[in-house]
Amino acid sequence: MELRELHAFVAVVEEGGFSAAARRLHVSQPALSQTVSGLGRQLRVKLLVRSSTGVRATDAGTALLGEARAILARRDQALRTMARYADGGGGVLRIGIPLEFPSRLLNPALAELAEACPDTRVQARHLSTAEQLSALQAGELDMGLLRERPTGQEFDAMLVNRENLGVLLAAPQAAELAGPKGIALDALAGLEWVAFPRSDSPAWYDELTAILHSHGLDPGARPPEGQRLITEVKLAAVAAGHAFACAPPDWSQPLPDGVAWSPLVGHPLIRRTWAVWPTDSRRQDLGRLIAAFEQPSSD
Repeated sequence: MELRELHAFVAVVEEGGFSAAARRLHVSQPALSQTVSGLGRQLRVKLLVRSSTGVRATDAGTALLGEARAILARRDQALRTMARYADGGGGVLRIGIPLEFPSRLLNPALAELAEACPDTRVQARHLSTAEQLSALQAGELDMGLLRERPTGQEFDAMLVNRENLGVLLAAPQAAELAGPKGIALDALAGLEWVAFPRSDSPAWYDELTAILHSHGLDPGARPPEGQRLITEVKLAAVAAGHAFACAPPDWSQPLPDGVAWSPLVGHPLIRRTWAVWPTDSRRQDLGRLIAAFEQPSSD
């Protein structure tokens, strides 16, 4: 087994599909599929099961996932240790990124870091808020971008983004409900909310459901815990015409025919993202990255 194969397998499982994993790794989907298939042939086991909602790990795949994460984490630890002896410093800076974090904020910050600290290599992982917090506590991340601010003295935090969320609807519904300033949230009564699992970000989930309740909406049954809400599933549910999904205005992908985004009247749904890092960190490259994200805020 090669590290690139393990990295590819972990990305597919964490993203819940080959398309999202290919975007995360900046490779083509056929090449990624070939890499993961080759890994399964080497090990003589079936690692993944495909379904209409994406892919999931088999029992063998779940066992490999734990081992692969441990191997990759150990590799990163070795790189950080050796970086202390290298001329000019540098090393691996591990950051967590939530789904739908705007590239207009991330890319300039990473570019500024690359210019200021050319010896630093950034390793980014798409993780939920809960997964990032666990990784930060375990020392597996140097900084996370979380949808809720952690309590206690273990971490420092800085607000880096506020988004007025709108809604994705089937295009005919959006045209029918939209007014000059967008769609009133209470006009969505009777539609199902395409929700993420509460375990991904409990505080943010509870805030959202409270706002929906206050506007007369029934959030419905919680989705199964541990089931990632991938983009393809979100858009398919909305396109069917019986559901709505929350989404930022700068949606990162082209919307398919039949799906439209609309703002919400009065902006009742505000999603915040905090940069979070260990209080005792003294890394200069981390400081430069945090400074690149810094923006005036009233919060």
